[in-house]
Amino acid sequence: MSTLSRSDVAHLARLARIDMTDPELDSLASELDVILEAVARVQEVATDDILPTSHPLPLRNVARPDVVTPSLSPKDALSGAPASEDQRFRVPQILGEEA
Repeated sequence: MSTLSRSDVAHLARLARIDMTDPELDSLASELDVILEAVARVQEVATDDILPTSHPLPLRNVARPDVVTPSLSPKDALSGAPASEDQRFRVPQILGEEA
């Protein structure tokens, strides 16, 4: 497998618009080589009999079922509001529109 040169990393950094110092470019070149080798090894694994998955463990819905329960009446819900109108909260105008 070919290795990334320092100039390759500098080119990638320019494309990504990332300013990097010379020591950062040298360090990242060796780190990216390790990452690319690991990715190449993963790609070598025989995966013909393995189905694609988004999670390694089976997932199940852990949410409780919806149950209809009594709720507040409009009068009770608006009882603590500083202002209300037509069974709704009345708030200050913010967009300069006519009411």
